[in-house]
Amino acid sequence: MAVPIPFSEPSWLMGLPSALYTDSHRRFQKAIRPFIQKHLLDHAVEWDKSETVPEHVYQDFAKANMLLPVLPAPLPIDWLKRLGIHELLGGIKVEDFDYMHVLIFNDEMARAGITGPPSSLMTGFAFGVPPIIKFGSKQLQEKLLPELLTGKKRSCIAITEPDAGSDVANITTTAVKSECGKYYIVNGTKKWITNGIWADYGTMAVRTGPPGSGAAGLSMLVVPLKNHPGVNMRRLKVVGSASAGTTFIELDDVKVPVENLIGTEGMGMRYIMTNFNHERLSIAVGVTRQARVALSAAFEYVMKREAFGGPLMNQPVVRHRLAKAGGALESQWAWVEQFAYQMTRMTKDDADRELGGMTGLLKAQAGIVLRECVDTAVLLFGGNGLTQSGQGELVEMIYRDVPLSRIPGGSEDVLFDLAVRQLVRLYQEKTKALQDKAKI
Repeated sequence: MAVPIPFSEPSWLMGLPSALYTDSHRRFQKAIRPFIQKHLLDHAVEWDKSETVPEHVYQDFAKANMLLPVLPAPLPIDWLKRLGIHELLGGIKVEDFDYMHVLIFNDEMARAGITGPPSSLMTGFAFGVPPIIKFGSKQLQEKLLPELLTGKKRSCIAITEPDAGSDVANITTTAVKSECGKYYIVNGTKKWITNGIWADYGTMAVRTGPPGSGAAGLSMLVVPLKNHPGVNMRRLKVVGSASAGTTFIELDDVKVPVENLIGTEGMGMRYIMTNFNHERLSIAVGVTRQARVALSAAFEYVMKREAFGGPLMNQPVVRHRLAKAGGALESQWAWVEQFAYQMTRMTKDDADRELGGMTGLLKAQAGIVLRECVDTAVLLFGGNGLTQSGQGELVEMIYRDVPLSRIPGGSEDVLFDLAVRQLVRLYQEKTKALQDKAKI
C-alpha cells in the first residue's frame, strides 16, 4: 500500500480522527470504493473521450442497488422494502442511510475527477425521482416507482429552458388541459437537460397558469419522453462533461395523462425548491472532490518534475501556490462535511428553512475552489496541462469541466444573491418572532 499523496483524500480517509463518521459510514465507504473503481472509474477517461458510457453500466449499478445512494436521505424505506431491497453495499440497512452516506457516495463517484461518467448515471435519478417520491400521488407512485427505483426505466429533471435557467419562475413551456379533461397538452422546449437523451420520463416544470403568472403558475408533470409522440430529443455538445448526455428537448402537442401531475397545480415552484438543498449539496461534494483530484495530481507532478536544477517542489513559488489552493480545498471540504452532518440532525423542513440559502453559497463556493485548484494544477503542469494526452490530460479535462461547476444547479452570481437574500429574510423573521414573543 502506497502512502497517499497530500491533498488526495479527505483527512478522515488519511487516518486522522473525525467525530462525524460512524462505523456504518466507514463500512459503506470501504464497500463502495472497489465497486465504483471497477465499474466506472477504471474506464471513465476512455468513456468520456468516446462521449458515451455503455448502457450496461447503468444496469450494473442498478442491480447492485448502487443508484439508490444518490437519493436524498432518508431513503423511501417502505417502497424499497416492497421491492425486496433491504440493504446497500456494506450491509447498510436502508433505514440507517443518512446524509453522511450521501456525502460519501457522491465523493467516491467523483474520484475520476471528471463529471461526465458519474453524471451519466446519477443526475436523472438523483433529481428526477425525488419529486415523485415526495409529492406524487399514490397512483403515480404505483405507476412509476417500481421501474424507476430498480433502474428498469430512467428519468431526468427537466427545468431549464433556452430563455429561463436560474430564472425558474419565468419558464414558458405550457401544459394546457385537453377538452376531454384527460390530458395535459404540453408545448415548449427544454435545454441542457442532463441524461435526457436516455430518459423514459422527464420530471418537468411546466406552466399551467396564464402567461405572466410567475412562480404561482408553475406545476410539475411527469412527461413521457423516449419514443413518445410529439417529443424530439437531440444531444448537445457542451464544454466538458461529454458523456453526461446533455439534451435539447422539443415538445410539440405532447399528450400527458392528467394523472402524471405531481402533487397540486400551482405548487411546482415549491416542489422545485425542496429539491435544491439535495441537488446543491450533491454538486458541492462532487466538485470539491474534482478540486482534490486536480490539486493532488499537481502535487505529485511537481515532486518528480525536474526544472531549474532540481524538482519543481524546491521552488518557493510552487509551494506557495499549492498551499494557497490546498487551504481553500480543505476549508471547503470541512464546510461540505458540516452541511451533510447538519442535514443528518435536522428535519427536512428545518433544513430547507435554515440551510437553503447557504447551500446555494456552498455550491457556488465549491466552483470557486475548483477554479483555484485547477488553475494551480494547469500552471504547475505547464504545457502538459494544456495537452489532451499524456501526463496532463486529466488536468486538462477537469479544466474544461470548471464552467459546469459554476452554472448548472444555479449560476454563481444568482446563488450569491439568493444566499444573502434568504439570510436577510430569515434574520427578519426570527427578529419579528422574538419581538412578538417579548410583547406577550
